[in-house]
Amino acid sequence: MEGEGDIQVGRYEGSQQRLFAVRGAVQAEENGADAILDATEDLVRELVERNRLEAEAMVSCLFTTTEDLDAEFPAAAARRLGLTEVPLLCCREIPVPGSMARVIRVMLHFYAAPGHEPVHAYLGEAQKLRTDLHAAQ
Repeated sequence: MEGEGDIQVGRYEGSQQRLFAVRGAVQAEENGADAILDATEDLVRELVERNRLEAEAMVSCLFTTTEDLDAEFPAAAARRLGLTEVPLLCCREIPVPGSMARVIRVMLHFYAAPGHEPVHAYLGEAQKLRTDLHAAQ
């Protein structure tokens, strides 16, 4: 029979958008819920502003914290900012001896036009983590 098992062949025109990821980090002032939430909000706001992001374009967001931060989930700050439909995940950073304390890191995945230039954000003392990224400052 005609049509059964036939593959429809067409012209693929590609996506009008591309998947990107940006990184960032910030150091919380202390291991307190407010300090973690405030630092995370600053970081997420900065990434959103620098990359002109809308929540609808965001695919997922992964947060990590150093082992000395356990008073609150960084994802709670993203929820407070209205990212209620974006999948969020919090993880523990690898405890490398001598590494910077009280650090919250993020990797945010989003769709944007193919020519978009991702802009990372390393705030405050966390700038020392990626001095190689001019755009991180």
